[in-house]
Amino acid sequence: MTKPTPAKVSMEKIVSLCRRRGFIFPSSEIYGGLSSCWDYGPLGVELKRNIKQAWWQAIVQERDDIVGLDSSILMHPRVWEASGHLEGFADPLAECKSCHQRWRTDELEGDSCPACGGELTEPRLFNLMFKTFMGPIEDEANVVYLRPETAQGIFVNFSNVLDTTRKKLPIGIAQIGKSFRNEITTGNFIFRSREFEQMELEFFVKPGTDEDWFNYWLEERRNWYIKLGIKKENLRLRQHMKHELAHYALDCYDIEYQFPMGWAELEGIANRADFDLSQHAKYSGKSLAYYDEDTKEQIVPYVIEPSAGIDRTFLALLCDAYDEELDKDEIRVLLHLHPKLAPIKIAILPLSRRENLAQAARGIYADLRQCWAVSYDDAQSIGRRYRRQDEIGTPFCVTVDFESLKDKQVTIRERDTMNQIRVPIKELKTTLAAKLSGEDLFVLPPGGKIWKVERE
Repeated sequence: MTKPTPAKVSMEKIVSLCRRRGFIFPSSEIYGGLSSCWDYGPLGVELKRNIKQAWWQAIVQERDDIVGLDSSILMHPRVWEASGHLEGFADPLAECKSCHQRWRTDELEGDSCPACGGELTEPRLFNLMFKTFMGPIEDEANVVYLRPETAQGIFVNFSNVLDTTRKKLPIGIAQIGKSFRNEITTGNFIFRSREFEQMELEFFVKPGTDEDWFNYWLEERRNWYIKLGIKKENLRLRQHMKHELAHYALDCYDIEYQFPMGWAELEGIANRADFDLSQHAKYSGKSLAYYDEDTKEQIVPYVIEPSAGIDRTFLALLCDAYDEELDKDEIRVLLHLHPKLAPIKIAILPLSRRENLAQAARGIYADLRQCWAVSYDDAQSIGRRYRRQDEIGTPFCVTVDFESLKDKQVTIRERDTMNQIRVPIKELKTTLAAKLSGEDLFVLPPGGKIWKVERE
């Protein structure tokens, strides 16, 4: 009998894992789904929340020069006129005369339909903003838009934040929130969809210091992904060429990740100069200048913008963490997720469903869940339960066996190495806290013992 061979990660495997284990489901699936819209399941919502918390901690909590904001999705229509979205936020579209599918012409190779080979219409510009109406009457006076980015909510609140925080330049304003783009073509799972979530920072600096700050944020943001476990060789910086730059940008780089479908943008870092504040001051009639106490001058700050997509970060982390290894005659699938990001930190696994053992395991479960996201699993063999937890990225499993009732100790099993240690129950919380914080995983508490399991 030929042994199975571990294979490289593919988008099909990631999609299958997400559906099978409850990370992501197609939206409105019982009605046949809705194109490029996705629902995050019990594990997906936890991973997504952990990504957002990791970003917020690095960008806001650990710094004294950045504050947070949560602006409205619906904004005054003049905001989008000032920002240029009403006039210029468009993609070139062509329609196939045979099958009537629509395509972005800047992504086409050749002049025929990729689906059927039919003739395409002449390109026309298609605005990507979703339009709706505010109030009971659907007329042009009541038109509003679902925001295509979170950045403009930050710019229009610049003076409000300065006045209430009394901070000086440089100052950053960070925001996490939903955005909406009526994309012509979507695909590659959650990589490009019409409803997505962004993590955006607008970092306001004095003109003349912008280049240094731009270089600083390039390095800072790249290192953030590496700290979360993404392999260095799967990340690269790509500078935009002149014809790619937005009309307001002095410079822009993409942090790209090597997805299964190839290199693609994970995050963009742009030097937006003073375009946004100047435009909103012009259209609103309100000054958005900053008074520099050193020079006694009113200045319009420049803006450095690191803008990341949560959904793309989610996908990159899954792809990078996915692994297969040969274990006896089976393939062990596991996610090497950073403990900070893992949806479930610890799984409690009683060796049996017998009442006395289950009662002890339930007590440990109730105690640990006050501190972490913890799962309780007593279905099927212990080996199968280990495999399930490996596949969803749970860093540690705690096995409660019949000896635990006598010696008041339990076994901690580590996901990546399958090493196990036996520790007193009274030391369990302290030991797990040390492991989850990244300290030496096998520093034993008093009375503990360690052994290595080569293969279960």
